[in-house]
Amino acid sequence: MDSFATLIKNRRSTRKFTDRLLSPEQVEMILKAALMAPASKRKNPWQFIVVEDKEMLKKLAGCKAAGSSFLEGCALAVVVIANVMESDVWVEDASIASIYMQLQAEDLGLGSCWCQIRNRQTEDDTDANTYVRDLLDIPYQLEVLSIIGFGYKDQERKPFDEAHLQWEKIHLGTFKMPEENKEA
Repeated sequence: MDSFATLIKNRRSTRKFTDRLLSPEQVEMILKAALMAPASKRKNPWQFIVVEDKEMLKKLAGCKAAGSSFLEGCALAVVVIANVMESDVWVEDASIASIYMQLQAEDLGLGSCWCQIRNRQTEDDTDANTYVRDLLDIPYQLEVLSIIGFGYKDQERKPFDEAHLQWEKIHLGTFKMPEENKEA
């Protein structure tokens, strides 16, 4: 990539992956990115469970009623967990680490997709956090934020179209509501 602007424009969620496995070097780079992510007061409450086993990926794909099936086809999933007793901003810290991994993957030419776990349910209304916790033997003080799926892209998506930027969501100085249509 030639610039950060290009990287963020090109990073799109990938839900279809090829069967090609990631190299150990690619996996290491993705995990290094997570470990270098900033965290409040440098408490680093996050931890990561790396899953490459196809049977476990298939089980993880059942973690939500919808929006998680892509995990079955990814080459690698990273379960993002955090210690809620270490930091009151664990959600924010773990989210930053998650996007660092996704941006590193894009820089490597790989695809990724975020699967939200926190505050979600499985098809049978089991708490998704509990479902993943039970599958991976996660201790009680650790909460599951998300699962990030990685792999080689089996679909190409167009870069983000800047014509869709919502500039009306930017407020200068103070919050001001857009003026109502005066012609109505």
